[in-house]
Amino acid sequence: MAEVLGGLAAEVGDGMRYYGWRWQGREASIAYDGRGAGQTLLLLPAFSSISTRAELDGLAVELARGYRVITLDWLGFGESARPAWRSRPAIYRAMLRDFVQDMVPEVAAIVACGHGAGYALELAGSGEVAGLRAIALVAPTWRGPLPTAMGEWRRIYTALRWLVWSPLLGQGLYALNAHPAFLRWMMGRHVYSEAAFITPDLMRAKHHTTQAKGARFASAAFVTGGLDPVQRRTDWLDLVEATPVPKLAIAGQHTPPKSKAEMEMLNAMAEVQWAIVPGSLAPHEECPKAVLESLMPFFQEHLEG
Repeated sequence: MAEVLGGLAAEVGDGMRYYGWRWQGREASIAYDGRGAGQTLLLLPAFSSISTRAELDGLAVELARGYRVITLDWLGFGESARPAWRSRPAIYRAMLRDFVQDMVPEVAAIVACGHGAGYALELAGSGEVAGLRAIALVAPTWRGPLPTAMGEWRRIYTALRWLVWSPLLGQGLYALNAHPAFLRWMMGRHVYSEAAFITPDLMRAKHHTTQAKGARFASAAFVTGGLDPVQRRTDWLDLVEATPVPKLAIAGQHTPPKSKAEMEMLNAMAEVQWAIVPGSLAPHEECPKAVLESLMPFFQEHLEG
């Protein structure tokens, strides 16, 4: 169980706060925002070198008209601490569980994007979230980019992860991955469906978040599959099926084929509602209005019905 450092979360203006988290005697701060009033919704961003809770602003602002909305940055991403830890799923499971228990013990619904979906499903299935009535998965993934694109060469990916974590050589490898030219290529090929969405301001913001000290540790773990919540597709589908609350899965129309095929398996599950919206792997950021058109009826049915 985590300890809230000093017994309190420290407020840092404009709705931004830090949750002081302790993991096995080590301390780390988790950045989060609160908006609105009413039943609490917890919004979880995707994992990637460019992901932050800011990608949820389009959803959060609108949802806050009728709900209390909490968004956070995962450990190692965004404005949360980026410690030089050996990032692994156990840390993220504990972080999410402790944050909810300490800061938002009653959550009516969770909206989880990308890899956040697996951790949200595990939490929902644990029975440790008081009042949870629904969960929405936006562009859900369970396997990191390298295993998805190149196959199950886990030992090779583990070795690469350790290389990126190493001093000097690792910093050089990460610098290549975080170069603006590579980021633009990745964003245009996988993350967003419209080139016009990738404005100079967006590029500056995305590049800036990759440059924080310690950014390579969690990023390398995610890319190489080191943060995958499960290791097999059957385990992923079992995890979805075992989650005892109503579920909505939302996929972007232009999602890369391999990731889209994984998402479409959820459409075949009787207990999962399904929606297709414009966008790719970040429809919640690129097309928030379209995502809201699916979310709002789902929440009205299960939170207000």
